[in-house]
Parts: sequence; structure tokens; C-alpha cells
Amino acid sequence: MIQTVIFDMDGVIVDTEPVHSYAYFQHFAELNINVTPEMFTTFMGFSTRNTFQKLKELFPIDQEVEDLIQRKRDLFNDAFDNKQDLTLLDGVEKLIKDLHANGIELIVASSASKVTIDRVFKRFGLYQYFSHIVSGEDFPNSKPHPAIFEFSADISISPKENCIVIEDSTNGVIAAKAAGIFCVGYNSEHSKMQDLSLADVVVNHFDELNFEKILKY
Repeated sequence: MIQTVIFDMDGVIVDTEPVHSYAYFQHFAELNINVTPEMFTTFMGFSTRNTFQKLKELFPIDQEVEDLIQRKRDLFNDAFDNKQDLTLLDGVEKLIKDLHANGIELIVASSASKVTIDRVFKRFGLYQYFSHIVSGEDFPNSKPHPAIFEFSADISISPKENCIVIEDSTNGVIAAKAAGIFCVGYNSEHSKMQDLSLADVVVNHFDELNFEKILKY
């Protein structure tokens, strides 16, 4: 029986991807590097550190990774604070409250930094529902490496077979399955370029999920 639900954050709980993309492409312009939208899509699910490590392999970038991370973070924070229309994704707050009210443990396992997760969770009052916040910045390898989900399952109240992951990205789904965890792929309007075919179940809206349905997985 499912006891723990592990949520990705970006693209599952809140769509900060446009803010991240805006910050990244502003930064790419400053660095004078030509990152195509197709190339950028392959970084979905990467931490900021892993993204810049990969970019330094592909482009002649002199700055240190730590400096690149900080500049991108500054650009993101400025954009985040000024974006008035940022909202939780449709139906996810109802799902979170339903699962929490029925005693399901909730964990967030996001490639985002702790600072970004904190900004989102404070803005939308989400801390009260989640037992653990796991950030990709604590792991040397980003999704599709399974480490973040393996760790999340280890610190949960459940054996791995009683956990599920909700993900919206190709790399996230691969990571969940590599960790040996049942994966629900969320096929949102923001994940149209993502391949969710490895997910055990794919939903198009959070109205398709609730406590009773999740117990059957």
C-alpha cells in the first residue's frame, strides 16, 4: 500500500520553468554562448550546477561554476520576485491537501536549489504538508541519476515499494525508474517536449489523482 508520495517541484507543483528559462537565456546572452532551445530541453531535471558543468564542456566559458550558479540565481530571484502571476499548477494543491489529510507522507525531491524551493514553499504555504525537502544541489549527479529518489525513499517512513514519484520530465522519470520506484508521469502543457513513456502511469491533469486512486498503485 502506498504510504509516501515523492513530488518533483518544477513543472509538477509550480511552473517556475519559464522563470528559470528566462534567467538562463539572459545568462547565456551575457556569456555570449548559443544554447538552442533543443539543447536546453536536454537539461530539464538537471541541477544548476550540473547544467553549468555540462555547458563548460560544450562552450569556452572562463568563469568558475560557483560564479555561474550565483549569477543565474540572482537573475532567477529578480524575475521570481517580480512575477505576479506565478501560481500552483491546476489541481495540485487539492491533491496535496487530500493526500496529507489521509495520512500520506509527502516529500519533495527537486533539482532546484534549497533557496529556490524555500521561496516557492514560503510563497504558497507548502511546508505544513511535507515531511522532507530534498534538493538536487546536495547530490553530485542530477536526474536521470537515481540518487535523489533513492535518498528520498531511504528517509521516508515507507519501504521503496510503498512509495511513488510524480514527475513531468524525461530525466525525472528515468531517475524514478532507475531507483526502482513506481512513477506517475504528469503530462502537463509545460512538458510537451518531454518523453514520459517509461512512467508506469501517465496523467494529463491532477484531477485524475486522489488518495483512493493512489492507494491502488
